[in-house]
Amino acid sequence: MSTFLRCFENYIMLLGFDIGGTKCAAVLGAKNGNGKIEIIEKVTLPTDQPVMEMIAALFTAAENLMEKNAIAKDSIEAIGISCGGPLNSKRGVILSPPNLPGWDNIPIVEMAEKRFGKKATLQNDANACAVAEWKYGAGKGFNNVIFLTFGTGMGAGMILDGHLYSGSSDSAGEVGHMRLLETGPVGFGKAGSFEGFCSGGGIAQLAQIKARELLQMGETTSFCSGIDGLPLITAKSVAAAAYAGDEAAIEVYKTSGRYLGKGLSVLTDILNPELIILGGIYCRAQSLIEPAMKAVIQQEVLPVAYKAGSIVPAALGENIGDIAVLALADMAK
Repeated sequence: MSTFLRCFENYIMLLGFDIGGTKCAAVLGAKNGNGKIEIIEKVTLPTDQPVMEMIAALFTAAENLMEKNAIAKDSIEAIGISCGGPLNSKRGVILSPPNLPGWDNIPIVEMAEKRFGKKATLQNDANACAVAEWKYGAGKGFNNVIFLTFGTGMGAGMILDGHLYSGSSDSAGEVGHMRLLETGPVGFGKAGSFEGFCSGGGIAQLAQIKARELLQMGETTSFCSGIDGLPLITAKSVAAAAYAGDEAAIEVYKTSGRYLGKGLSVLTDILNPELIILGGIYCRAQSLIEPAMKAVIQQEVLPVAYKAGSIVPAALGENIGDIAVLALADMAK
């Protein structure tokens, strides 16, 4: 037995697959005696092949990882798979995600179990991240937790009474589809939606509207000096301008913060969580968003629910996707 393998002989060995529209990852990890998940190594592949070839390449990458790290396939306890929805977690089938053309009715759990001979489980990415933060991050020790992605899109994973809640058709937590205003930036195919105001694309739209207003008045802003620059605006560039003191950029993030507060108020009044965890953009721009968000929540939420809960940034940082698939594997074993 190698020295490396002896180091992990008392660990629970886990395997995970993170499937996304631009890249996929195979993640090898272990759960130690203290209940902490460690990432041993991962391999990332661009999602640039037809579906069956892509899955084969991903599975081969995982096998190569195990061979490289002297971990036998039989020592893997279980497999976790995360993918953007829609999907059917009970059947283990990916159902035509919009960012994965050609991935139609793919029985990914059956395929993984056949290839590796271990139990596998599938969840959408928001649910997977919710489990990770609940078990190993900011939500550890709580029974009622909502995790919101606040990244490219706006989705939620919900832990209710100590269990992951995914709904009757795996569509629970699609909070980005909620309409907060009749008109507004478009997100999730709906103008004025939660995702329209609170996502990377939504913030860019808000900034484009603000920049256009200024340009029409003969003014400019540091994140857009002319009409040709409108399509180049991103949430990241606006945040940089805001941190540098640009008033228009600051107002854009305040607007997003106000609507974040509106969305969280609805979720708080309905679900009465102990903790709301915000990922993505909130973690990187908390000081730009939080004051406006909190002001709205204090006005809108039932006092008893407001006192019972708190709002925090995600704790797992850039590793959240990797921890998420391993956390799913740990649940599956």
